[in-house]
Amino acid sequence: MLREMLKNFGSKNISVAANAKEAITFLEQGDKYDAVLCDYNLGQGKNGQQVFEEAKFRRLIGPATAWIIVTAEKTSDMVIGAAEYMPDDYIIKPINEAALRSRLEKVIAKKSELQDIERAIFAKNFNTALTLCDKAMGTGKANNEILRIKTNLLLDIGRYDDAKELFNKILSVRDVPWAKTGLAKAAFHLGEMETAQRLLKEVISENRTYMEAHDWLVKTYQQQGDLEEAQRILLRCTETSPNSMNRQKMLGEIAHKRGDLDVAEKAYRKTIKLGENSILNTPIAHLGLAKICTEKDNPNEALQLLKNVRKEFDDKAANLDAKVMEGVIYQKSGDHVNIRKTAEELAAILQEDPNLASTEVAIEAAEFLFKAGDKKSAESMLQTVVRNNHDNDTLIDQVKEIFNHAGMTADKAQNIIDTSRSEVVDINNKGVTLAKEGKLEEAIQWLRNAKAMLPNNKQILLNFTHAAILIMQKNGKNDNLVSETRECLKRVGILDPLEQRRIQYQSTLDTIPNR
Repeated sequence: MLREMLKNFGSKNISVAANAKEAITFLEQGDKYDAVLCDYNLGQGKNGQQVFEEAKFRRLIGPATAWIIVTAEKTSDMVIGAAEYMPDDYIIKPINEAALRSRLEKVIAKKSELQDIERAIFAKNFNTALTLCDKAMGTGKANNEILRIKTNLLLDIGRYDDAKELFNKILSVRDVPWAKTGLAKAAFHLGEMETAQRLLKEVISENRTYMEAHDWLVKTYQQQGDLEEAQRILLRCTETSPNSMNRQKMLGEIAHKRGDLDVAEKAYRKTIKLGENSILNTPIAHLGLAKICTEKDNPNEALQLLKNVRKEFDDKAANLDAKVMEGVIYQKSGDHVNIRKTAEELAAILQEDPNLASTEVAIEAAEFLFKAGDKKSAESMLQTVVRNNHDNDTLIDQVKEIFNHAGMTADKAQNIIDTSRSEVVDINNKGVTLAKEGKLEEAIQWLRNAKAMLPNNKQILLNFTHAAILIMQKNGKNDNLVSETRECLKRVGILDPLEQRRIQYQSTLDTIPNR
């Protein structure tokens, strides 16, 4: 019926998908659709919201494609959940031809202004995209949409001061929740937590269903270490909009850290349920629930969850985490045969790639290996932790404590730590010295090798970025080096979201002229 309506008012190229799988196949073929009309209920498998999630996550659609949810569903859970992913329109059945035509024409006319910007963003030509945004705003067309794209771009590339200035300009004309939330995001990244909290609370007081503001308010309290308040906000959010997988996962993580096992378990189970057909499904909730089950003396379910992680996810880091947890479960139950087997498997994985584990998992692995009697592998794991975090005194103290519990003398532990730290300092210093001497090519190669060896060392990543910027300021922008540098900055952002040098380097990188 929709197809016939579309034909009646001039649409020519129309694809009709019978289910979510077929819809994704159409989107994967590379044809750029002007609009997608997507029902919420699509039968077995993904629902319409999950198709939209995947299309956005995999960049199967861009800013120029209009996405319209078409449904008879009117429940608040579904409406709020779908609205969080910001479709361009939302049509409740039954639909008549005149209403459909009016809504489509309006949305597509607005979207048509975005095609060149979309191409620039997909090509990662962010400066070009920003220039095109300014040009489009100069015509007076689609201003609100263009402003949102431009401000999001500024935030994405780390130009927080510029984003802040533009958000303030928007808010001086009109008080809109997305702009005030954006201003709070900029404040967050600039370390201005109290300002961010004030702005976000203002947004929430005016619109309690504006869920993005709640999410960022949670982040501010996490950053300040106030997990109790963060959990309180998340509990309120999940009552209002219970179908956000990422929000349920975050609730599980925070509640678990606070020792609130019942809340964490409920949140993780909900996350797993929501993730059954979602592109956003990750092993984190499965691993988190396995830890909860272990702590609640339910080892059988924990082991089954870990088995599911290995079966469902092609993720080496997650499989390593699962292997460590498996060993802890066997230690708790006194299963010495499986303790030995797991320790051997874990040592082999870590020998192949000692940087595979996150710092938290690496420490858990070292503790397990010490208890399993493999002191050599445990020491090697902690040396890697120290090398990747050589300037983190709090973490170094934690490593000392693990050595102490393992029965190592204080002098020997200190010697291992000092040796590991000095190795990294020497590597860093040589790279910096080469750059200062103007030997930029040598500095780049030296630091490239260093970050390959220690990919989680923030200082090495920043020094490589600095050397890369210097050489491009001298010789002009190099696309491959820009891409490599952006990956470094992205990694730094994961390791330390508030690292100010990342912001500075990102801003400098964007100003480097082409050759």
